[in-house]
Amino acid sequence: MSASADAIARLYDLDLSVDPGDVELYEALAKRTGGPILELAIGSCRIAAPLAEAGYRVVGVDIDEAMLARGRARLAAAGRTAAGRVQLIKADMTEAADNAAVAAGGPYRLAILALNSILILTTPARQRAALRSMARLLAPGGLAVVDAWLPVPADLTAFDGRLSLDWLRVDPETGLEVTKASAAWFDPTSRVVTLITTFEEGAPGAAPVRWTRQDALRMITADELLDYAADAGLQVEQLAGDHELGPMSPGSDRAVLLARKPPSA
Repeated sequence: MSASADAIARLYDLDLSVDPGDVELYEALAKRTGGPILELAIGSCRIAAPLAEAGYRVVGVDIDEAMLARGRARLAAAGRTAAGRVQLIKADMTEAADNAAVAAGGPYRLAILALNSILILTTPARQRAALRSMARLLAPGGLAVVDAWLPVPADLTAFDGRLSLDWLRVDPETGLEVTKASAAWFDPTSRVVTLITTFEEGAPGAAPVRWTRQDALRMITADELLDYAADAGLQVEQLAGDHELGPMSPGSDRAVLLARKPPSA
């Protein structure tokens, strides 16, 4: 694992240190469904750790070794009991249902694909495959949850390569000042956003160290999400517009899909 990958994973966590407000949703859904729980694109266990602390068994899948390493560290800090409830598996989320270790942890009562993670799958086929994996791994009656950002046209128009300063924060792990800047381009044909993120960190008055990452994100529509669920054999229970499961409206900037595997499946 490279120093760059480790730094980018650490700074991703700093980026999410402002609470997105979704953990409470998954805690409430876990109370409704029970475990075991599957989380695709588990990252640094931001969601899995509190679920484990609440007593649920979680199997997490991610392809990024640096993020999994941060997840192991977060779980270790949560204590041996919580850490023992989480199994981390390095795998492609679209192929999770064919992974013997992932399948052995199920069938699952709750499957989670949180906070825009479906967008890192850059084709409709791969996005569709992720929901198929979730459906195959769910127990009959189990619940799949997918949370995706829905940009408005003005957001996409602004993705024209202009550079913007997103924030200035102090990383509590290093004590260094960090700035995040980003630039993005939108391809309307593929609906893919190319995102370049630059983090600069350093002590006040010192020359900063720069870390850069490039991501491709395929923007999804609410209709596509519903289509993927139907294709996977899931029955849509709700398509909400926020993490409080409020109704979708023309101005909603999120789609939170709750879809259940039929009890007879």
